[in-house]
Amino acid sequence: MSKVLVGVKRVIDYAVKIRVKPDKLGVVTEGVKHSMNPFDEIAVEEAVKMKEKKIASEIIAVSVGPAQSQEVIRTALAMGVDRGIHVEVAGPEYELLQPLHVSKILAKLAQDEKVDLVILGKQAIDDDANQTAQMTAAQLDWPQATFASKVEKTGDGLTVTREIDGGLETIKCKVPAVISADLRLNTPRYATLPNIMKAKKKPIKKVTPKDLGVDTTARIEVISVEDPPVRQAGSILPDVDTLIGKLKEGGHVK
Repeated sequence: MSKVLVGVKRVIDYAVKIRVKPDKLGVVTEGVKHSMNPFDEIAVEEAVKMKEKKIASEIIAVSVGPAQSQEVIRTALAMGVDRGIHVEVAGPEYELLQPLHVSKILAKLAQDEKVDLVILGKQAIDDDANQTAQMTAAQLDWPQATFASKVEKTGDGLTVTREIDGGLETIKCKVPAVISADLRLNTPRYATLPNIMKAKKKPIKKVTPKDLGVDTTARIEVISVEDPPVRQAGSILPDVDTLIGKLKEGGHVK
């Protein structure tokens, strides 16, 4: 029986059209619908399935972010997680928080809670960094199994099927370990109303990075955030000569 730590990030909902702020220093988040990062939902589902199979004894959900991050912890609790930890980081400090900061926080909590497994979504849909799981494994010096599409308990370790560019790769790793969940790992369950009500009574512990001894000083400065250029409409040309002429006109060929 093992203890599992699962990361849940509050992100702008995938169905929302992102708008750049007038000062061009970020995107509009006020009054915008937020939800749990979809890959993190998959990570939560996998942890809950492990508990149902008696592989995991306890699941702890962690979210790093402002006060509203508790919403996604409650969603995880309603899906079957046992308790939550909210690491509060708000305002400009949160806007410049990077995967390295988050990995240090997760690694410290994994050690403090004496967990056997950390499961994270492979990437967040807001920054698309795909770095936190790998960095957390490095901080802990634990084996990592990223882009998991299947996780099985075998002996005293895990057999993980990974999604790679050319197909699938199967690896064995010892525990404790860090896993990042890919899209095809599972289909997350919907939280039922009784479980949503039960989730309100489950505990959420609040801490700060300072409590954990993690320095979250900004390592980057945002100079400008801009919309990508509008793509120009294509056109059908009658022949190759006209195409070459157009390419020369645009300075693409000499």
